[in-house]
Amino acid sequence: MQDQAITGAATVAAEEVSGPPLPRIYLVEAGTGDTAGPVEPCFDRPILADLAKRAFDLVLSFLLLMFMAPVILLIAVTLKLRYGGPVLYGHRRIGRGDTEFNCFKFRSMYPDADRILADCLESDARLRDEWETTQKLKCDPRVHRVGKILRKSSLDELPQLFNVLIGDMSLVGPRPIVRAEMRNYGQFIRYYLAARPGITGLWQVSGRNNTTYDERVALDVRYVREMSLALDLRILLRTVRVVLTGHGAY
Repeated sequence: MQDQAITGAATVAAEEVSGPPLPRIYLVEAGTGDTAGPVEPCFDRPILADLAKRAFDLVLSFLLLMFMAPVILLIAVTLKLRYGGPVLYGHRRIGRGDTEFNCFKFRSMYPDADRILADCLESDARLRDEWETTQKLKCDPRVHRVGKILRKSSLDELPQLFNVLIGDMSLVGPRPIVRAEMRNYGQFIRYYLAARPGITGLWQVSGRNNTTYDERVALDVRYVREMSLALDLRILLRTVRVVLTGHGAY
């Protein structure tokens, strides 16, 4: 019988995290979200490998920004004229080494999205349970018509190319999370914090929102353990297919 490594709310198949134990960089006491130790270096990853990944991110993200500039401009003008207000939205996410940064997206929600969410969660128990479990709503009433198109096509994430240039994110990496989600990773948070979060990653090309949260954690752990430029290239190629089909996006 296959053993299960269980910590807090995160359940990860043992075969996904097999291998020699890794030094702890960050531990979250199961179910509390409280840290059990300081952030420390985790992986003895060759510096040349880190430099190569960073150089790859810089070159490719710059080229993608140049190529997608007309699309980015068109989306920004459409959002401004149709809905008013800021066209970009920066949500606080957790980055490498427990740093926080603004993860940029095109604004896909109505200006009064917070009020809409509060009203829906108060009046609908099913939506409230879905939100508390995944921090997402499959049929989100806050998302406007253009926003639904942007999300389905993943075009709402184009501004994250600026996050890559700044150094907050990578083209490929773990799925960016908010601080409240860290407790769901349990002791496996050390893997997440060892890498820059990515615009795309194993989760995005492995079912995306059709996966369970435990599967998301397992995919993030697997990516960090197997991280390489060759893996990044495979994930980027699969991302193109996933974006074109819209599989798992909402």
